[in-house]
Amino acid sequence: MQSYNTTSFRNGLEQLDIQLDDEQIRQFMGYYELLIEWNKVMNLTGITDFEEVIVKHFMDSLAVVRVCDMKQVKRVIDIGTGAGFPGIPLKIAFPHLDIVLLDSLKKRISFLDAVVGELHLDCVTVIHGRAEDYANQKEYRECFDLSVSRAVANLSSLSEYCLPFVSLQGKFISYKSGKIEEELKASQKAIGILGGKVSSSIKFQLLDTDMERSFVVVEKVRSTPKKYPRKAGLPAKEPIL
Repeated sequence: MQSYNTTSFRNGLEQLDIQLDDEQIRQFMGYYELLIEWNKVMNLTGITDFEEVIVKHFMDSLAVVRVCDMKQVKRVIDIGTGAGFPGIPLKIAFPHLDIVLLDSLKKRISFLDAVVGELHLDCVTVIHGRAEDYANQKEYRECFDLSVSRAVANLSSLSEYCLPFVSLQGKFISYKSGKIEEELKASQKAIGILGGKVSSSIKFQLLDTDMERSFVVVEKVRSTPKKYPRKAGLPAKEPIL
């Protein structure tokens, strides 16, 4: 592994009050190298510059600590994880987590398996499939303290994908861009039908940038009706409005 200047990364971690040891920092650097290596043969990310990956992928993933005490969370599912964001950074920073990474694209699953193996991450399950299918399986439905997603989809659709996995009193947290007001308003009906309640939404700027980001925190207050999620494709094509 080559040597990296991790000063900005460590400064960002300090701002989030996250403490990592040297081995965890090495795991993040190893993750970066795997991301760049695999990205040469498959489209994992358009962001490859070291400092940009630190800010726009690693720090963005970890910023969830602004709205959730990760030390109080045990089981997490990352829906539409892509190249492993935010799930892998959360696992590295909080090793106690039991994490499921779900993605529908097989080549991404191969990459994630390689990351989990080479970084020696335990209690990480990588599954290939659609949220609509796995949410109806007994071992996954309403079994997680926290569901997270950085996937690009409207909040109504994301809620239908994610809330069925969340246990009562658990949370679904959506990573969003800065402008969230209209989308949040349009999703209120869907969130309520699916057993959720928006407890907070916050805006912030990514470390040393003018990029605005938002978190929408949805608490699970009632069980999700069994008919949700609907069959594959419908949540995206016909969101609950």
